[in-house]
Amino acid sequence: MTESADRPTVRMTRRETLAAAALAVPAAVAATHGLAATATTPPSRGEHVMTSSTVTTKDGVEIFYKDWGPKDAQPVMFHHGWPLSSDDWDAQMLFFLHNGFRVVAHDRRGHGRSQQVSDGHTMDNYAADAFAVVEHLNLRNAVHIGHSTGGGEVARYVAKHGQPAGRVAKAVLVSAVPPIMLKTASNPEGLPMEVFDGFRKGVADNRAQMFLDVPTGPFYGFNREGAKVYPGVIQNWWRQGMAGSAKAHYDGIKAFSETDQTEDLKTITVPTLVMHGDDDQIVPIADSAMKSVKLLKHGTLKVYKGYPHGMLTTHADVINPDLLAFIKAKA
Repeated sequence: MTESADRPTVRMTRRETLAAAALAVPAAVAATHGLAATATTPPSRGEHVMTSSTVTTKDGVEIFYKDWGPKDAQPVMFHHGWPLSSDDWDAQMLFFLHNGFRVVAHDRRGHGRSQQVSDGHTMDNYAADAFAVVEHLNLRNAVHIGHSTGGGEVARYVAKHGQPAGRVAKAVLVSAVPPIMLKTASNPEGLPMEVFDGFRKGVADNRAQMFLDVPTGPFYGFNREGAKVYPGVIQNWWRQGMAGSAKAHYDGIKAFSETDQTEDLKTITVPTLVMHGDDDQIVPIADSAMKSVKLLKHGTLKVYKGYPHGMLTTHADVINPDLLAFIKAKA
């Protein structure tokens, strides 16, 4: 099933931009002073709370997570993209919190406030780490939403962990990397290895500059003629990226570009929404969403005309209600 979202471009107002910046400041200060990883007293069931803490995986990695909202509400868990953190989901987490959901998001190993381990930066471990958070919080009937690399993480998690454990209600892949980004004999439409080698060179040579160039240019479509550029959004992308480990970011390029998730997609049986902008300059729609929806047993494709890779931020006013409608719809 395919839907088209050909709607007027939605841009953030100055007030919304200032509000987002105001929300980011306390979080940045807390992280700087070590407050973000401090556990709070467990709430009573049904109490409206906002907490953050860490969980240790089976291979000894500390994973930072946020857990906001009523503990008896349906959980929505968010999986972020490369090289960011759970902070990239601010607009969605607040939206769903205000709509009565329990919202959970974690920083991938080596990213954000999670432990900067040397090894294990693979899609298998990303999915296992997410499962550690799910088990720790005992999340059931959850909706898992992943962006970009996080979409690959969701596909692997649902197929290998969440679905077999009976913990998943629905899944959403937003501007996601599956089935596989790399050009191969079986995927001739993919991107050549030189593209990803360029990413690795950028991380190794001058990560700080690369993490300005990507959000300033193609990630949010700010390089398009007539685009309204938001410096705060660019700075927030840079902030999230530089908080993570260069080793995790370097190794993660192989994970998001070379992992073939064809079988993951075929295995998923829960209703899955695939959302993608047709002007995505990072993960081209033809080699991702258009193929993924054909592999899913119960997939729905929603294409957004002219939207960029980072449409969750630039077009949150459109994307969030569409996510809510999908979650609330009867399976």
